[in-house]
Amino acid sequence: MSEFILTLEGIDPLDLYGENNAKINLIKKAFPAVQITSRGNQVKLKGEKAYLEEVKTKLEVIVKMIAEKHDVSTQVVEDLLQDHKSGDNKISPYAEGGVIVYGKNGNPIKAKTKNQKNLVTCCEQNDIVFAVGPAGTGKTYTAVALAMRALKSKLVKKIILTRPAVEAGEHLGFLPGDMKEKVDPYLRPLYDALDDMLPAEKLNFFITNRIIEVAPLAFMRGRTLDHAFIILDEAQNCTSSQLKMFLTRIGPSAKAIITGDLSQVDLPGHQKSGLRKALHILQPISGIGQLFLTSEDVVRHRLVKEIINSYDKSDEEDEAERLKEREFKDARYQQQKATEKASQIASYGSTSLD
Repeated sequence: MSEFILTLEGIDPLDLYGENNAKINLIKKAFPAVQITSRGNQVKLKGEKAYLEEVKTKLEVIVKMIAEKHDVSTQVVEDLLQDHKSGDNKISPYAEGGVIVYGKNGNPIKAKTKNQKNLVTCCEQNDIVFAVGPAGTGKTYTAVALAMRALKSKLVKKIILTRPAVEAGEHLGFLPGDMKEKVDPYLRPLYDALDDMLPAEKLNFFITNRIIEVAPLAFMRGRTLDHAFIILDEAQNCTSSQLKMFLTRIGPSAKAIITGDLSQVDLPGHQKSGLRKALHILQPISGIGQLFLTSEDVVRHRLVKEIINSYDKSDEEDEAERLKEREFKDARYQQQKATEKASQIASYGSTSLD
């Protein structure tokens, strides 16, 4: 049996214990093999060394977060303890209460669904990740948060955000202004995510000094993107050659996330999305991860999930109707061929008798 006493300095013990000891009781419940006694500004741990070390690590992470003035609610404690319940004892930046990065005013930005959490893990384990799923599942937002975390941790020197400039079903025509003003409407969703994570003046500084670069996919041609975290958004609107061009830009010390929604391809009718092919042919390669989000991961208005499910159901019914129609045409064609053959045989027999 081992013992350890954690002395709380520079924080209010109540912030750690919680109202009516709610937070410390969560920790006690998660680690029944360790005796945890809290009194004043001291927390005493007693138990097997392996379990004791894990509790000590969790407590130190929480204390650090409190000391840095972060909001450590009971939910944050539960998220942190979830790593223990799943058997994952690895402590990563993400494990600190499920927070990916702290945004403006110290607001914690977290993965909100199971698959968003899986996206974080997948990115930690792979240098290139494909995140595919319907609108509103937080693919882009989570990817930008991961990029910001890498930049703040000095794992990369810059962030590059890109997407193909393809019109979403409309013909926008001539857009006034310089090149930036022409392409910015296509890149607005990426700016929106950045706005949540950086104060305006800092974001402007990063963009001006090219620490954060937001540009159309066409601007990536001929470059080598290294020491960077690169996000390709709306990849379903890339042709196969465009996606190959992008993937072959990635340098040896770079990370990339490619996001897309195969149900919302805006390419002209004669062009096929390159995303589906990439998912198929690159799947066996080690170091390239693939994650598929569903309507269960939607974090927008509650009706968005139902809208997606309704469209998916309609698409399935349309596909079933098209299949039924093809089968009917094939059957009619086969029947017509059989009739023609029978007619030819009958005609041949009649000629022979004559």
